[in-house]
Amino acid sequence: MVLLTIMMAVERSEGVWLNLPRSGNKCVTEEIHNNVVVVGDYVVISDDHLHPTPTISAKVTSPYGNILHHLENITHGQFAFTSSESGQYLTCFSTDHPGQGGALSVNIDWKIGVAAKDWESVARKEKIEGVELELRKLEGAVEAVHENLLYLKNREAEMRGVSETTNARVAWYSILSLGICIMASCAQLWHSAGICIWDIDTKEYHMKVIQYILNS
Repeated sequence: MVLLTIMMAVERSEGVWLNLPRSGNKCVTEEIHNNVVVVGDYVVISDDHLHPTPTISAKVTSPYGNILHHLENITHGQFAFTSSESGQYLTCFSTDHPGQGGALSVNIDWKIGVAAKDWESVARKEKIEGVELELRKLEGAVEAVHENLLYLKNREAEMRGVSETTNARVAWYSILSLGICIMASCAQLWHSAGICIWDIDTKEYHMKVIQYILNS
């Protein structure tokens, strides 16, 4: 039961419906880490039941902007790749003739990791079936769970490093700000003290002048 639960958690297969605007594009993102098999199928559906179905363009880009899949003038298609970068993978669709035709929808079916593996081909190649095939699937699921745990551990370490660096910078900034405030206060006190001494000396000088005039 535990292994079955783990396998269901790792086998990611999801369908997404997108309503395409008459102009511009519509995108969907998926968080995928490094060295993961990804397979996607998509098909265009005309909400107004137009024949032939209007065509679209499809493009898949990696987190660093590398184009992994790009087709134009299509009504359906498929992409498959093994991720080489960790992050958000972007899939965008747009109509080939903006402002023309009726409303369009795109159904995209993502299969990631163990769910993307062709187990029928594996069974035929290795001549396994039944319980042995299910065990192979469970083995693949466990390996995927282990890779996910390592990925999460690395991400946690990266986030902890960023947090510690940020905290250190904030502490140094606070100390620097406090030092500047203390220096400004000292400068203000010194300036005020200088003005007071100047006022006292001026008053004494005036008093001596007045006394001299009165005596003479």
